[in-house]
Amino acid sequence: MLNQPALFETHAIRRVYDEKTETWWFSVVDIMQVLTQQPDYQAARNYWKVLKNRLAKEGSESVTNCNRLKLPAADGKHYLTDVATAETLLRLVQSVPSPKAEPIKLWLAKVGYERMREMSDPALSLDRARETWRKHGRSEKWIQQRMTGQETRNKLTDYWANHDIKQGEEFAILTNLIHQEWAGVSVKEHKAMKGLKTQNLRDHMSEAELIFTALAELSTRQIAETDEATGMAENAAAAGKGGAIAKQARKALEEKTGKSVVSGENFLPPAKPARKVTNQP
Repeated sequence: MLNQPALFETHAIRRVYDEKTETWWFSVVDIMQVLTQQPDYQAARNYWKVLKNRLAKEGSESVTNCNRLKLPAADGKHYLTDVATAETLLRLVQSVPSPKAEPIKLWLAKVGYERMREMSDPALSLDRARETWRKHGRSEKWIQQRMTGQETRNKLTDYWANHDIKQGEEFAILTNLIHQEWAGVSVKEHKAMKGLKTQNLRDHMSEAELIFTALAELSTRQIAETDEATGMAENAAAAGKGGAIAKQARKALEEKTGKSVVSGENFLPPAKPARKVTNQP
């Protein structure tokens, strides 16, 4: 299964693609968070819990058609999460009064169609990613660095997959080891610095952060290949060595510039001021 999040406006919608059935499963809570325009994830989760109970009492098939699959959370771990197909979500959307309902319906129909096209022509997914980043104000230079970094990342995860490292938790553990070593903070801490929750950390990295992440992962792969690392212990050792190389380069640059490479800067939209609520006579 593939689980790269999709973007609706500025919201990351977690999803899993089942290649056997050619079906996208989307996080129901993420969709509810968009529909309710609720910035707090826990509040959106509570909203879905109440709605699910109400629909279940009414005998709605939409609830019974939901599934539970492991999706990545803000802490980098994977938890069982309510998911639904686009068809089921379209029915659930009708139960939520929201100005976002119609845009969400169109988006769900679009992402399902796009995935089918991308399977027959993978270059389309790259083009879509570039276009999304452009819409969010990324420079061409940043986009190129992001794409280069992703290619480096893919080569590393391909190596892991072929040398007894399991996708999911073990990938996350090694990724965090590399990040902690080169950046001096964990993935979770780095996301917190940037004010991120479900968003992809790399999509909010500066050009320098992307470059040092790529250097750390490139070094890790080449060291692992040289040592013929297999299994968690050996690949963890390679991760530490690869991250250390990027750490040395980061410190050298920071010493010359007097600026920290790891920062709290992000590409999140400006926060909207809270609306004042007045009591009507």
